Amino acid sequence: MIAASVAGVFTNSIGQLSGALSEQGLDVSSDVRTDVEIISDSGSDAIYDNGTITLYVKNTGTERLAADPGAMDILVDGRFVTEYNVTRADGSGAWTPGAVVRVDIQQSLSAGDHRVQLTVNGDEEVFQFRL
Repeated sequence: MIAASVAGVFTNSIGQLSGALSEQGLDVSSDVRTDVEIISDSGSDAIYDNGTITLYVKNTGTERLAADPGAMDILVDGRFVTEYNVTRADGSGAWTPGAVVRVDIQQSLSAGDHRVQLTVNGDEEVFQFRL
């Protein structure tokens, strides 16, 4: 009776472990296929205007990405930002490999050096510029 109980617990635990490993494998696979590149010119006057930072980000990976604010994490000068918009630069469709999105970040900045960190599916890019 004890052996049957132990066998049942082991079978259930092995099934849960197998499911967790499969899920983790899918997450790692998505992270590996995700690659983005900030293609904005850090010397351009178009980076910052009236409280808005504008960056152009290209999907250089093989993964189709969501072009919406919930799909990325943004830090400006080390502070987490929640007010931003993401749109396809050509105005249509999903963020497919090779496509570019425009990210408009609402953030008041003073003169000096600034840093934007953008993270998509674990891929982190850093953009530095000066006002």
